Amino acid sequence: MSANNVLLVDVDENRRELLSTLVEFINCQPIIANDPELWFEDAGELSDIVMAIVGDCGDKNQTKQVLRDLVNNEVRIPVFQLEFPKSDVADFPGTLGVLRFPVKYPQLSNALQQATIYRGQQESTNQQQGYDFRKLVGNSRLMKAVQTMIDQVSDSEANVLILGESGTGKEVVARNLHHLSSRREKPFVPINCGAIPAELLESELFGHEKGAFTGAITARKGRFEMAEGGTLFLDEIGDMPVPMQVKLLRVLQERTYERVGSSKTVKTNVRVIAATHRNLEEHIADGRFREDLFYRLNVFPIEMPALRERPEDIPLLINELVTRIEYENRGTVRLTAPAIGSLCRYPWPGNVRELANVIERLVILFPYGTVDFDDLPEKFQLQGDDLPDAVITMIEDTPAPQVKSPPATNKTKPVEAAPLAEQSSAGLDSLPEEGLDLKEHLANLEYLLIKQALEDADGVVAHAAEKLKMRRTTLVEKMRKYGIQRGSD
Repeated sequence: MSANNVLLVDVDENRRELLSTLVEFINCQPIIANDPELWFEDAGELSDIVMAIVGDCGDKNQTKQVLRDLVNNEVRIPVFQLEFPKSDVADFPGTLGVLRFPVKYPQLSNALQQATIYRGQQESTNQQQGYDFRKLVGNSRLMKAVQTMIDQVSDSEANVLILGESGTGKEVVARNLHHLSSRREKPFVPINCGAIPAELLESELFGHEKGAFTGAITARKGRFEMAEGGTLFLDEIGDMPVPMQVKLLRVLQERTYERVGSSKTVKTNVRVIAATHRNLEEHIADGRFREDLFYRLNVFPIEMPALRERPEDIPLLINELVTRIEYENRGTVRLTAPAIGSLCRYPWPGNVRELANVIERLVILFPYGTVDFDDLPEKFQLQGDDLPDAVITMIEDTPAPQVKSPPATNKTKPVEAAPLAEQSSAGLDSLPEEGLDLKEHLANLEYLLIKQALEDADGVVAHAAEKLKMRRTTLVEKMRKYGIQRGSD
């Protein structure tokens, strides 16, 4: 993260100075708001604030107002309340926790870690929504059925269980369900149940109180609390330990839970969406998954098809993936019809995730260039099997992304327009009186000769390389350097 400013709002000068010193000690920049009513004037660029600490703002009502303004700000600043002698601190909705003054280094360091995770989640969500929201891509019969089910259940409160192989886009379905629901203005909080150790999963879901276990130096909110009013996405629910399944079932049934180390019951208003690539019915038979939890989650199942079952969607997915890479300013690439046809024949065991990795690799290998069949990694060069008519139609009808020109750099100077190029091709009887840039002149000559060789070879790089008496890989590198495409004008 580039954000490293910590906003301090407190009318007490001594507390501000002590907090400021400690903030600098954790390699952050303290931003002090002297007047709580005008905190936004001192805060500067809100996107650069990694977290805010709010103490005494003059009176109880003013403190609540500052907390409300910070928590509800569109930047979603992570906020901690400061507890000090004679303070009346209530757990304000939307804050991440309470810091007790005098704040110790481990306590502030832990708070910074929580804030960083929270900001990362918010930035990820904002990025998803910033680019025309990440919709499901595909016009195949199977994908249209999935889209129809999403439309039917999105605005209900029913629990949804998303099934499918790894990499098919189960989280994309969950985000669409949230985005199309009445909870869209509230948080979407994902958690991978298989990636968190069993002994920490309860704390991650329900939060914990200070001192609940070794290392719990501050109270912490869990994912249920973070998702209050919104959607909690339980990814890889099939990997959740059985003891934890019992506690989750209770929350789903009673809509209440307790933080670890607390006896206080907390009510929750969260919609739960779960996903797994496991066969839960087999897990139930083996005793690895509770049958009652399965029926509680499986109110409305949605099964994501594997990519190999919908090859006609691959051209659309390629176009979408390239467009997203362009949107992130990471380059671009274009694929020829033979290259796309070859990718449509591949079985894609890693599904859409694997396809995305391949496209990203091609952007790196052929920046701002064109990828043909023989440019694909060897295992993706597949010929022979005739493609279904639906796939051929999609390859022909899907518009290829327009290849942008590479940004000018000091390493690669753009080739000059035709007049100088024509002069280079004709050769020079003598050195012009005004002189010339020899390096640029030779680059123009090389550019024109490569283009002519490609035209004579009908765009076949290997034949053009043979005419120029150079290795094919060398020619490909020079084509990238000058932005030359096969058959380019």
